[in-house]
Formats: sequence, structure tokens, C-alpha cells
Amino acid sequence: MVRRFNALITARDLTGLGALMSEDHTFVDPAGTVVSGRRACLEAWRGFFAAFPGYRNVFESVTADHEVVSAAGHSECSDPRLAGPARWAATVHEGKVTRWHVYGDPATPSGMSGKSGTPGTSGTSGTSGKDTPPNS
Repeated sequence: MVRRFNALITARDLTGLGALMSEDHTFVDPAGTVVSGRRACLEAWRGFFAAFPGYRNVFESVTADHEVVSAAGHSECSDPRLAGPARWAATVHEGKVTRWHVYGDPATPSGMSGKSGTPGTSGTSGTSGKDTPPNS
């Protein structure tokens, strides 16, 4: 499920992503920015795909512990702020991805790689806390 979700990110397939997201899907970027709700996340991804058309995540290892799937690898992008080592964690419940959390480079203090923004990188999602659209 998580590899398929990631493949849909690479393919920029909003319809496919939406089909795999729970209605209450949450995205968290490396800065801790949160976007909540399927609709808000899809709009964030739409903006992100327009801004970074060649972006993709490459998983080098994937492990699962019940509903939480963790991946390590790197992101590729023509914008160097979005390229480099990264980690992801996804929560899958009843066949849907309920949470997609992107972490930065684990070798950088506090796990951040300098990646900025979220899919859509500006504006707010109208959810809670730090609310700007997703980055990976």
C-alpha cells in the first residue's frame, strides 16, 4: 500500500492518491507543518506537483510494524531544497493511508534536511496548528 502510494506521488496521480487516502488523511512535512483532510491534502499536492514536476521519492528500505510503515531513502528534485536523504512514515488503516509523515535527513540536527514547504508550499489548509500545504 505504501509503495503504491509513493508510486502515485511519482506519477502525480491525484485521483489515485485520493482513492488511497482516508477522508481524515493527515500530511506532515519535515518542518512539522500539518495538512488535514483528504480534500486539503489533494489541493496541496496539486500545487506541489505544479511547482516541482520532476519530484520523486526513492525508497531504499521499507519496514512495517502493524499499521505503521516506515521507509528510508532519498528524494530527487531539480530544486536542491527537496533533494537528498529522507525518511517517511505512513499509517495504514482499513486499506487507506491515514497519515503520511515526511522526515528530513536523519544526519541533520533534529532530523531536518532543509526541505521547505509542503505540496503547495504557501497558504493555509484551514486545519489545526501549523497549517500550510504538504512537501513530500
